[in-house]
Amino acid sequence: MKNSRSESYAAAGVDITAGYKAVELMKSHIARTKNEGCLDDVGGFGGCFGLPVAGMEEPVLVSGTDGCGTKVKMAILMDKHDTIGIDAVAMCVNDIICVGAKPLFFLDYIACGKNIPEKIASIVGGVAEGCVQSGAALIGGETAEHPGLMPIDDYDLAGFAVGIVDKKKILDNTKMEEGDVVIALPSSGVHSNGFSLVRKVFDIDNNPASLYEPCTDLGGASIAETLLTPTRIYVKSVLALIEQVNVKGISHITGGGFYENIPRSIPKGLSAKITKSAVKVLPIFDLIAKIGNVPERDMYNTYNMGVGMSIVVPASEVDKAIEILKAHGDDAYVIGEIVKGDEGVVFC
Repeated sequence: MKNSRSESYAAAGVDITAGYKAVELMKSHIARTKNEGCLDDVGGFGGCFGLPVAGMEEPVLVSGTDGCGTKVKMAILMDKHDTIGIDAVAMCVNDIICVGAKPLFFLDYIACGKNIPEKIASIVGGVAEGCVQSGAALIGGETAEHPGLMPIDDYDLAGFAVGIVDKKKILDNTKMEEGDVVIALPSSGVHSNGFSLVRKVFDIDNNPASLYEPCTDLGGASIAETLLTPTRIYVKSVLALIEQVNVKGISHITGGGFYENIPRSIPKGLSAKITKSAVKVLPIFDLIAKIGNVPERDMYNTYNMGVGMSIVVPASEVDKAIEILKAHGDDAYVIGEIVKGDEGVVFC
């Protein structure tokens, strides 16, 4: 790429050579994510991937795409860019495992006001870490410089994941029944949703300095570092569970909280009865509710409240399920049961 240089384009605000440098800097991160399906190196016009379909009767591809919302603003304010990529991967792969799919590969898209190669490489380093955690290969992406559309220091990040599952193993909630049990997988924090409300509650845009002070409500951690904690990736524990337990439904608790997400995995005529006192609410949510005077229902309708995923299993397999999940690093616990009704979610 030594001959590719446009002085006119650079004068307009786009340095295409910075893009080439960023790609070179990120190659070591990408190399960490390679798996058996990777067919070529980054730098071509398309990422190629060989499908691992051995042993599958009817392989089905499952895709998901998402971004990190205004959590990116936190990364920009803190000038810390090496974890936001984990969030981008998590938001996609945590969705597709709700279908029972194993993530295969991931692509990212970064739009920025100015391409600073070291910053872009740091962002992609986080993406690569998320891919390693989920077993997905990072096979391509795009970095687009948008002078005039975005401030120089700003960027946004989104991603796209593809997984695979044998059609007969796609999770089907039609066999869910009254008496089944709802298990919670703990979240690592706010994850990547509700940050517009977070920014309003803590007045982040007007008073960012207060975010860096130690907070006794958070055990001495700052609000900033707590909010920037990456979204937990549940791929390995959930896939292990599916192989050994009759999983009847999984919900990824994202925007819309309990009220929107849990009903998505439950058939009509049934609801999830959640024991509110059983939910292990993280301190950051208590702090948001207190400072922002946010009603409890709004909290459960916006945030994960400490529960990143809910999983429905038969009552007879609860102990086995929790044992498997804990063995894979998720401190799972029971938060409710399936009951008759069309409310979707009811609290008791």
